[in-house]
Amino acid sequence: MPVTFQLTVDCADPDLLARFWAEALHYVVAPPPEGHASWDDFYRSLGVPEEELGEGSDRIVDPHGEGPMVWFQVVPELKSLKNRLHLDVNASGGRVHAIDVRRVRVEAEAERLVALGATRVRTNAPEGMDQYAVAMLDPEGNEFDVF
Repeated sequence: MPVTFQLTVDCADPDLLARFWAEALHYVVAPPPEGHASWDDFYRSLGVPEEELGEGSDRIVDPHGEGPMVWFQVVPELKSLKNRLHLDVNASGGRVHAIDVRRVRVEAEAERLVALGATRVRTNAPEGMDQYAVAMLDPEGNEFDVF
């Protein structure tokens, strides 16, 4: 039987990343548990110290219940190395579509994400390969690809 999981992203500003990734992934910001005005209120009820709390939203969910929850966890240290795990945002529709169609779709999605606060790093379109992707950074510098 498969297990469920959530993806956890260490960050400095959970609200910034939650809102960015909710838009990027077509997710929604997760509402706090019933009986709590915010996630921070919920965490306080569990005894989490104030210095470990963020401000604002810190998790997102797939509105269709198909994808994993993503939690943006406040950590004191800044990102300093390349991610060992990153997200791939599939905007092309896959190889059932011609490379020209996929390129247009990837570029449109990359432009949308730049407008949301992402940074474009480079295009990955090796000569002679049926591949087109754009490497990007989220607002805190975490790497991800649009393909």
